Amino acid sequence: MRLSLAASCLVASASAFSPTIFAPKTASSSHKIRTTSLTMAQLQENQFVRSRLEKEASGASGASSGEATLTQDELKKMVGYKAVDDYVKSGMVVGLGTGSTAYFAVERVGEHLKSGKLKDIIAIPTSIRTKEQAESLDIPLVTLDTHSKLDVAIDGADDVDDDLNLTKGGGGALFREKIVEVCADKFIVIVDESKIGKGLGPGFPIPVEIVPFCHEHTMRTIGDLPSCKGCKPVLRMGSSSNNQVDGDEIAVTDNGNYIVDLHFDEAIKDPPTMGKELKAVVGVVEHGLFCDMTTAVIIAGSDGISVKEA
Repeated sequence: MRLSLAASCLVASASAFSPTIFAPKTASSSHKIRTTSLTMAQLQENQFVRSRLEKEASGASGASSGEATLTQDELKKMVGYKAVDDYVKSGMVVGLGTGSTAYFAVERVGEHLKSGKLKDIIAIPTSIRTKEQAESLDIPLVTLDTHSKLDVAIDGADDVDDDLNLTKGGGGALFREKIVEVCADKFIVIVDESKIGKGLGPGFPIPVEIVPFCHEHTMRTIGDLPSCKGCKPVLRMGSSSNNQVDGDEIAVTDNGNYIVDLHFDEAIKDPPTMGKELKAVVGVVEHGLFCDMTTAVIIAGSDGISVKEA
């Protein structure tokens, strides 16, 4: 059967996890990742969830009993809602991420404020489009200029490695995302299972925000870095909100800068070192490697939810 968005939210709110502990695959890791998981079969053991799923199934043409198929948007909504339900409490300062997955977390904050489940929340958006969404939901907004300490930030990611390092910035908001999320006591990452476990680089290009002045020189300098050996720097064209060529003009970020996407054929061996080398290049504003920042990653898959905690 196909789970509707409403049923997916019930799945996201369930709490009977079965924990396991494992060491990350990356040899350089100095910590362990705690993983908890909840399968669809376990979810259906919950009487209230099961009754709702059965109700969904009764209206689904041709659906076989017990078979669950979720769309990508349903998976995104599942983790977005769960992140807010589990980590956002009344009175908090919350960082609101940018992108198709973070959209649902922002939606959930607005929903809980409207219902009264959350009170006295103030939020800091990480892009103009997130700011506009939050304003449409009547979420009170502030900036880091007045609130430099956040209780929690919630955002998506384009890629996640075994050490919970991230690639972010596919939507062009990497600088604003990082400056907000590095100030949070907890940084919760929400993804679907397609973003996990391949190593950073091949699955999604690494975005680097650079100043327009002498941008071709900066691109060459980046390509010559030891940690970037083998990469192909590509200037983002068209819209800054995706890394597809969808226009003839150079893409411009909310900050008035350009983005270079670094394409790799092999996984990056040492993301933290690469991040330091990129940040040392004159002309680089920020890069899309978010290393040693993650508190937890909530992952939605076709067979349930898992949470990896640093």
